Amino acid sequence: MNGIFPPLPTPFREDGGLDLGLLAALVEGLNGTGLAGFLALGSNGEAVHVDEAEAESVVRAVRQAAAPGMTLLAGTGRLSTRATIEATKRAAGAGADAVLVVTPFFFKGSMSADALVAHFDAVADASPVPDFFYNVPANTGVNASPATVARVAAHPNVKGVKDSSGDIGQLAELVRLAPPGKPFSVLSGNYGAALPGYAVGATGAILAAANVAPAECVAIRNAFLAGRLDEARELHLRLLPVARAVTSQFGVPGLKAALELLGRPCGVPRRPLLPLAAGPREEVRHALVEARLLPR
Repeated sequence: MNGIFPPLPTPFREDGGLDLGLLAALVEGLNGTGLAGFLALGSNGEAVHVDEAEAESVVRAVRQAAAPGMTLLAGTGRLSTRATIEATKRAAGAGADAVLVVTPFFFKGSMSADALVAHFDAVADASPVPDFFYNVPANTGVNASPATVARVAAHPNVKGVKDSSGDIGQLAELVRLAPPGKPFSVLSGNYGAALPGYAVGATGAILAAANVAPAECVAIRNAFLAGRLDEARELHLRLLPVARAVTSQFGVPGLKAALELLGRPCGVPRRPLLPLAAGPREEVRHALVEARLLPR
């Protein structure tokens, strides 16, 4: 699994319902920008805000709108192992090429290495498609150690990890401990860690900023791989405020505001998230202008 993937936002109407038409339009607008594929129902896709029937319809809609050859990842992590297995099978049936499984987090104090390994092994055993481990401690309160991920990676159906900790040392350790002799992709889920992550062996990234600036996120990685480090660094730094605005600063509401400002609306967040207020929205607009994604 190489390249850049955007974690797609899930469009909702003002009445709270899904807007699959907007979702299809968003995907179609991202086709042809150099992306390797899409992640449906990740954190930025408000996966925790959709029910099981909606989740299946989202995956199916993205599959239908994605250009041929685009890889589709679907987030299927649930709080129980049984529910995760069921969600994984539904996603595969709806067209997902692989699934991204977040660490269970409600009983976070009990999520020992042994508990996580047993959970991921059971899911991987039952999954009809390859599994990817998803570590996002800012949202879950669970930070799986590289040693734990390495134990999970020994399973033949576990093909990689998305690490959103933002810790370069942790990303490097994931690369170092990757199982020899099998394809295993280490993907950065944090924009700030993506460029230095390529230097330590990350094969790609899943970035909210890739929804907003897909060609630019692809260009950063391509410049790095071609040895044009000054070009990669300049573009990475130019996009940094935008990447921050659509993640840690303003979250999903910030991402949806940015896309609307760029003329690619994707609805409103689903409650309890609220649309971005006027002041923060202006900050997002300013970041887009400074990144040369909007005219002054």
